[in-house]
Amino acid sequence: MTSPRMPSAGSLRRRRHAGDRIGASSRSRRLALCFAACLPLAAHAQSSNVSGTVALSSQLVDRGQAVTPQTPVLQGALAWSFAKGWSLGASASVEARKPDRLAEALAQIARSWSLSPDWQMQANLVYYDYPGNPHARGFDRTEAGLGWIYRDVLTLGVSAIYPAGKTDHHLHGAADIGFHWPLPRHFALSAGLGVTQTAYSYYAYYGHGHGRYEYESHDTYSYGHAGLLWNNGPWRVEVDRVATSGLAHRHGYPDTAPWIATISWSF
Repeated sequence: MTSPRMPSAGSLRRRRHAGDRIGASSRSRRLALCFAACLPLAAHAQSSNVSGTVALSSQLVDRGQAVTPQTPVLQGALAWSFAKGWSLGASASVEARKPDRLAEALAQIARSWSLSPDWQMQANLVYYDYPGNPHARGFDRTEAGLGWIYRDVLTLGVSAIYPAGKTDHHLHGAADIGFHWPLPRHFALSAGLGVTQTAYSYYAYYGHGHGRYEYESHDTYSYGHAGLLWNNGPWRVEVDRVATSGLAHRHGYPDTAPWIATISWSF
């Protein structure tokens, strides 16, 4: 669900829908990170707390790249927050037409701080796994990030990404900025921009009987979204226009829909 959704959490990881999370907007509107949407502001937690989110999205997108075809995706997430700013979380997503196969799973540990009445900060470590789609295996990774939030209006994040693939064992970087502006009647404007490095493998064939050769390509590309969201109590509806620039077309990978919609309920 496009992005991040992790610190969007309302405190990074969703200040409970207050801001445009560093995970969602910052993770490029990876709708799957409804994970983020269920994390309360751990920095102010005085005791343990459990929260969750269930969501339905039109497509699963990770930093501007489609993970699933343009088909409804069911998502669920749970988060545990503790005193002194610590939180744990896990989420999973499945295509509605293939509920027996996970499209995405992730686990996160995070630590949040209050820097001032206006600024908050979070450090997190996240593991992403995409077991249901062989084309998406290149998205498997461990990611360490730092994020800053200003009044639930502005989010900034930087990440170090270690791919879990067999061929690429180099660190990649990513940087994200997200913006969330409240409007009347429970509406808000949402926007985000990011840039990241990625690597993927592709194959070339040479003549009959000459075998297949595997190559690795590296891209640095940008991505972003702009949209409108409505939030009232536990309910949230969001529609975003998403775009990428500088990302080479990958044969066999699904295309990212220009518009992505998500409806979620938190508890």
